[in-house]
This record gives sequence, C-alpha cells and structure tokens, in this order.
Amino acid sequence: MVIRMKVKTLTLASLFLLATEAQSNELDALINSSAAIVSQIDRGIKLAGAGYGYANTGGALSNGSLAGTAHISTAQLEAYNAALGNMDTYQAYGDVQALLEAKAATEFELMNTAVEEFTDVVVEMIAVVEVSEIAAEAETPDDKAEVQAYVVANESTLSITQDQVDTYNQSLDDIEEHGNNASAFLGVANNESAVAFLQQGAEDNNSNADLGTLTFSQDQQWVKLSYAGTNSANAVYINGQEGSFGMDFYVSEADLLATGAQSELYLTGPTKLGYRCFMFEEDCEP
Repeated sequence: MVIRMKVKTLTLASLFLLATEAQSNELDALINSSAAIVSQIDRGIKLAGAGYGYANTGGALSNGSLAGTAHISTAQLEAYNAALGNMDTYQAYGDVQALLEAKAATEFELMNTAVEEFTDVVVEMIAVVEVSEIAAEAETPDDKAEVQAYVVANESTLSITQDQVDTYNQSLDDIEEHGNNASAFLGVANNESAVAFLQQGAEDNNSNADLGTLTFSQDQQWVKLSYAGTNSANAVYINGQEGSFGMDFYVSEADLLATGAQSELYLTGPTKLGYRCFMFEEDCEP
C-alpha cells in the first residue's frame, strides 16, 4: 500500500551545493587554465631556443611538426579568459552565506529521509488507529464483545513490534534534530548582519570560510563557524540575547503543534482522517 501522507521532496540541496562548488572552483579554474597555457609557452620557448641554436650551427632538424605541439588552442584561450572574467565574483575568504545555505540543504536532505522513515513505520503500525477507534466507539456489551472477538482473532496483525517503535522514536528524534539544524543555518543565512559578522571573522582570521567547520549547538543556542588551521571561531546567538542580531528562532510547543496541525503531512494522515478514510477512502468527512 502506498501511503497518502504527503511528503514534499526537498530539492534545494543540489542548488545550494552547486553554487558552493562553483565558488570554490573559480580559483581552481584560473590555476588550471593559466598553468595549461604556461606549459605550452614553456614548451614553445624550448622549441624556439633549440631551433635558433641549431639553425646557427647546422646539421640538426626537427620532424617538422613539433611547433604544433606547443600551440595554444582556442579551447585553452577561452578557458583562461573565462577564468579571468569569473574572478570578479571570487571571494578569497569564502562565502559564508553560501556555506550556511549548503549546510541547511544537507540537513534538509537528512530530515527528508527521516520523514520518509517515519511515514513508512506509521503505515506499518496503522492498525493501532483502527483498534483505538473501534474500542472507543464500543458502547454496549455486544459492541465490546465484538471488539474482543476481533482483537483475539487478529492479534498477530494488530500487534506492534519493538523494532517498529524504535524506528518511530528514532525517526522523530532525527526529524527534530535535522529540522532544527536546517532552520538555524537558513535563518542565519537570511540575516545580513549575522552573515557579515561571520564573513568578517573569516577575514580577521586570514582563513577561508568554505574550509571551516559550521555547527549549530542546541545547548549554546548559537551557530558557530570555526576557521580551518586556527583555534579561533565566531558564533552568533539565535535566542534573542546580545549577539543575536535580532534573531530569536525559538518557538513555543503550542505554536509548533498548531503549525503541525495545519501541515499537509498531518491533514493527509491517519489520525486526522480516521482509519477507514485513510485506508479505504470510506467514511471520509466532507
């Protein structure tokens, strides 16, 4: 059975990661393209020197096609000039905003995997919703006897395993962890002052942010960037205290649950729709 609890696949990750990769490749492209032309020029100077020397002494010739091996190709020329043009956007100290967005995208992917595991195991345990409903609806002794008979006859299919419970619990923990991480990184990425502070930290430490270690601490309630090759780090708080740059990302439990109750995942799920509606599209409320 295919679950009808809808989960939207997150596709921003690849876009963020490609942007970061392009940024880190700008200098590499200049290094590689310039080195390729320098190598040809080096070879050309050697061939020119040999030709000049041998022409003055006589008795030594090339095969007539060596000069072509030192030619600079159109592709090499275009690659070099393109690399020069791309350097106007190169950031020697890295791009903190792109780094934050890429990190958020990675956490999005991890959270998406956890949501899929969660929905799968909920479907596996779906019988508990049916049991809860029929047991709650039983009013007369006859009704209760029918519940008893049904449960006894179907106990094996109605049972829930410890493995299923472990998967359910772990997937929920993972959703919360990766969801918080993604929200923290993306929230900071959207704050110009916070990004500028972290970017300045990379410059002050003569380091490249793209090579640093970006982390979110639930205990400290900050996003921290540690700079490669140094013992230094810069952090911004996200809890509204001094150093938060106006960021206060923490939401109350009541608000979280209220938002969740309006989510597509909940509105298409078995506890909202009811067992028969979810499973068979029967007895669905209009």
